[in-house]
Amino acid sequence: MSVQSVLFDLPGPKARRRYRILAVVGSIGIAGLVVGMLWLLRAEIAPQRWVPFTDPVVWTAYVLPGLQATLLAATISVATAGVLGVLLGVGRLSHNRLLAAASGVFVEFFRAVPVLLMMIFAFYLFIFTRVFTGSAASLAGVVVGLTLYNAAVIAELVRSGVHSLPKGQTEAGLAIGLTRGQTLRAVLLPQAIRAMLPALVSQLIVVLKDTALGYIIVFPELLQSAQRISANYGNVIVSYFVVAVIFVLINWALAVVAGRAERWVGTRQSGTVMTATNEAMPPIPGLRPVQPIDQIDD
Repeated sequence: MSVQSVLFDLPGPKARRRYRILAVVGSIGIAGLVVGMLWLLRAEIAPQRWVPFTDPVVWTAYVLPGLQATLLAATISVATAGVLGVLLGVGRLSHNRLLAAASGVFVEFFRAVPVLLMMIFAFYLFIFTRVFTGSAASLAGVVVGLTLYNAAVIAELVRSGVHSLPKGQTEAGLAIGLTRGQTLRAVLLPQAIRAMLPALVSQLIVVLKDTALGYIIVFPELLQSAQRISANYGNVIVSYFVVAVIFVLINWALAVVAGRAERWVGTRQSGTVMTATNEAMPPIPGLRPVQPIDQIDD
C-alpha cells in the first residue's frame, strides 16, 4: 500500500477530468482579469511612461542610491539581528532562570510590537537626544526597528530548532563529559541552525522587504526613490512596477544562494558522517582502549 493511498484516495477518471476543466477555467479567468487590468491602466503604462527609465540620470540619481540604501540597511539589520537573535535564543535555553526569564520577556515584547512603531520611536529618540541627525538618524531608526523585531523572531527559531532535535543528542554530549552549555554550543546549536536555515532565509527576505517601511521616517530607500520618480515624471504605475521587479530579483537571488548553501552544508555533513564511519576513530585522551576478548589473559 502506497503512502498516497493511506493519506487520501486517488482521484478517479471523472475527478481528474473535473480538475482539468477547473484548471483551464481558472487560468482563463486569471488571464482575463490581467488583460482587463491592463486595459484599464493602458494610459498609465503607455510607452511614453517608460521613457524616463531609458535615461541614465534616473538610475544614477534615484534608483541606484535607493537600492544602495536598502541593501545597506538590510545588511546591517541582518548582521545585528542574527547575532542578537542567537544570543537571545541561547539565553532562553539557559538553565539560569533569571537569564531565561529576561530573554523571554525581551523576545515576547519586541515580537509583539509592530516594526514601524519601533522605527518611528527609535528615529525620534535619536533626533531628540541628538545621537544621530539627518539621514544617519533615519538609517539608525530603520536598523534598530528591524534588528529588535527580527532578533526576537530568530531567537524563537533557535529555541524551536534546538527543541526539535532528538534528546539523544543532549544525552550523548553529556555522556562524553561536556557540560550543558558546551553541549548546547558545540552539539545542538550547529544542528539547529542547519535545520532552521530555510526559515532564516525567509526571515532575511522579510528584513529586505521591511526596509521599505523606512519611507515613513524619510529614509531614502528604494520605495521612496520610486515615489520621487513618479512625482517628477508622472509615471506612478511604471515606477512602482520597476521597483517591485527589483525587489523580486533580489529576493529570488537570495533564495537561490540560500538553497545552494543548504545543499553545501548537507553535503559537508554527510561527508563527515561517511568519514567517521569508514575510518578508525582517533583515540580519546584518558580513555584506555578495549582489548579483544581473545587477547585478554585468564
